Amino acid sequence: MKILFVHQNFPAQFLHLAPALAARGHHVMGLTDEKNARPSPVRVVRYKAPDEPSLPPMLGRTFSEMAERGWLAARGCRALRDRHDYTPDVIFGHSGWGETLFLREIWPQAKLLVYAELLYRTRGHDVGFDPEITPDSDEARIGTIARSAHLIQGLVQADAGLAPTEYQANSFPAELRQKLTVIHDGIDTLKVCPNPLADFLLPDGRRLRAGDEVLTYVSRSLEPYRGFHRFMRALPQVMRARPDAQVVVVGGEGVSYGSLPKDAPNWKEKLLAELDGQLDLSRIHFMGRVAYPQYLALLQVSRVHCYLTYPFVLSWSLAEAMAAGCYIVGSDTEPVRELIRDGENGRLVPFFDQPALEAALIRGLSGDPDADRMRAAARETILQGYDLHRHSLPQLVDWVEGFAP
Repeated sequence: MKILFVHQNFPAQFLHLAPALAARGHHVMGLTDEKNARPSPVRVVRYKAPDEPSLPPMLGRTFSEMAERGWLAARGCRALRDRHDYTPDVIFGHSGWGETLFLREIWPQAKLLVYAELLYRTRGHDVGFDPEITPDSDEARIGTIARSAHLIQGLVQADAGLAPTEYQANSFPAELRQKLTVIHDGIDTLKVCPNPLADFLLPDGRRLRAGDEVLTYVSRSLEPYRGFHRFMRALPQVMRARPDAQVVVVGGEGVSYGSLPKDAPNWKEKLLAELDGQLDLSRIHFMGRVAYPQYLALLQVSRVHCYLTYPFVLSWSLAEAMAAGCYIVGSDTEPVRELIRDGENGRLVPFFDQPALEAALIRGLSGDPDADRMRAAARETILQGYDLHRHSLPQLVDWVEGFAP
């Protein structure tokens, strides 16, 4: 088949699937934003990037921006069709940025598949979950509905969709949920595995090694959606109780979800100001974003890994931490419960129960007698259902090839 992947940040979720399909003899190509500099495992073509948004805030702004990107992607595809006589059998694109909205009009005979990551909902997800950050207001709910329009239209247009977890698939209403198949992107457990010889270099030249008392927190961005504020507020008590513990925090200072605070440059600075005088900053190491080998080494030296999230998209980092054999302290929220069973393969605490979070972190750092059993169970969970080579990739390949003409 001719298979066209569409993603403004390609290869993204298709990093393993695209080359696997190419290796099976399919003609595989990616369509991406002209500004995307990520290396690709297959040939890519690029569409003109949209200009910076110039519209004032309004309910239709998100759809307008996504429709513009969709038009630019469609225009690039039209050039492929008209100038290069290219017609794919299957198009598989992420619906989050509107790129797939108009592609059926360019190639009406192609099967159109979408990666349906999450549908924003007005209740039961992030809106109103954390009153400190995301108030439950009419305005917030109405804005959420408006921001969902392109996601709904993207799945309506598609022949079928894919979601990585049951929680994320179930964010769509029943009439659209029936179009979705759940297959996780997959974790390369040959690469992401325990390593008793691992070490992690701190900026001051010290090395942390497996077995050291290390508390880790990882997020693409340090923000409330990933519980950064709850984690930081737990540190004064945790660090008093464990005077030898080293805390390593990985993540950028911007936001991936939600918004920046109104009274500080970013959430890191806001929390440091709030906790001024309560933290031993010589034992807290903010690494920013790190290269993948560093990130993996950090998971391998971690004694306790803290993963907190709103009811929202589940981070790859949780599954990777489990595959690395981490002792997980996670938030008792629906997306996390899909992977973590309290007391079996990790510890779960209510998102807003600060004493419970502190106690769980201290328990893990001080040497939970169940730690080795839960670490092994965490890795086994990934091996049995989320392993890239044994489960995810074969299922993904079969799913895509099932749409052959």
